[in-house]
Amino acid sequence: MVVTSPISHRRTVLALLLLTFATGLVDAISVLLLGRVFVANMTGNAIFLGFVFVPGTGFDLAGAAVAVCGFLAGVILGGRLVRRFGHRPRMWVTTALGVEVVLLLVLAGLAGAGVLRYADATRGILTAGLAVAFGLQNSTARQFGVQELYTTVLTSTIVGIGVDSRLAGGTGQRAKLRYSVVATMIAGAVVGATLTRYFVAPIIAMAAALVTASLLLFRHG
Repeated sequence: MVVTSPISHRRTVLALLLLTFATGLVDAISVLLLGRVFVANMTGNAIFLGFVFVPGTGFDLAGAAVAVCGFLAGVILGGRLVRRFGHRPRMWVTTALGVEVVLLLVLAGLAGAGVLRYADATRGILTAGLAVAFGLQNSTARQFGVQELYTTVLTSTIVGIGVDSRLAGGTGQRAKLRYSVVATMIAGAVVGATLTRYFVAPIIAMAAALVTASLLLFRHG
């Protein structure tokens, strides 16, 4: 189902770009520290799961499976929320993003306190929790029907850049938005990868802050 955003299109795009930046931040953590696994980009994990049939690849296949299952759980939760509250868009989106914020803050707190670590079995809990958060985010963002801004995937956005480009005989329509989405996720990954040299849990808290900013835009924008 497509839900009409409770705020203007321009502010909706800004709110979704904040979520996209948060994706770059957290996927940088998961790839660099949680066993080369994605918690938001499931296409990569599907490829990794294919490696289970090839011995000696060196990838954490269990981590990929955990991430896919967690992401699917988040998507299911998001689907239930939109069907329950979708007729009240402002309440629905702030509820969904509020759940994501709480989950990210809990994970940041547990990681910061050393309860969840990045190099032992407990990282599976962190992987699963982050995947649930971004599955919920994706299933929420996609309800607005802005194809370029599902906030956790770029494939269709990059395809759109090429297909509608002047080189392909197109008009370049929506190119500015599409380039902005790609640049935003890359920027998030750059910041996340840079900061992982110094700390990790605060990056998850930073992602929670970005989701909170998006939530406030939807709530009060």
